[in-house]
Amino acid sequence: MPALVSGRSLSALLLAFCAALSGCGSFDGASLRMTEAITPYKVEVVQGNFVASEQVKLLAPGQTRAQVRDLLGTPMITSIFHGERWDYTFSLRRKGVQSQARRLTVFFKGDAVDHFDNDPMPTEAEFVASLDTGRKVAQEPVLEANPDSLKPFAVAAPAPVAKAELPPLPASYPPLEEPKR
Repeated sequence: MPALVSGRSLSALLLAFCAALSGCGSFDGASLRMTEAITPYKVEVVQGNFVASEQVKLLAPGQTRAQVRDLLGTPMITSIFHGERWDYTFSLRRKGVQSQARRLTVFFKGDAVDHFDNDPMPTEAEFVASLDTGRKVAQEPVLEANPDSLKPFAVAAPAPVAKAELPPLPASYPPLEEPKR
């Protein structure tokens, strides 16, 4: 009888082992589907200076460095070894969207723009549209004020303060140092 019990328990153990092994395959598939469904949050990485095509159209040879800085902002890259060159770079990386990278290089002769080289730049409207993630935006509140809606916030005018009479200024001031003899 003990041999029969050990045979049954051995076959039960073997059956349980086979079931566990077959379950591992389906567990791997389930865990793979789980990791695809639950992913960590990835931050959108925006680096550099965005330069719109409207700004590039305003850039012209002969402009000074100050005018270029006013138009495009501070350059992303300036080099001691290439003092006559300013580089404006921009990159945007986000999950599910192809990375964007744009570059504009301005070359100077002295203090004036000699020429510039750039990638095709999007317009400001195109760039803003590319940033749209499709998130639902709450309805924007109406932003208008009229005199009736501003009455609760009115501040009372301060009471006039009586000015105190100050003594007249002296005709001359004493010297700061003793005269030298």
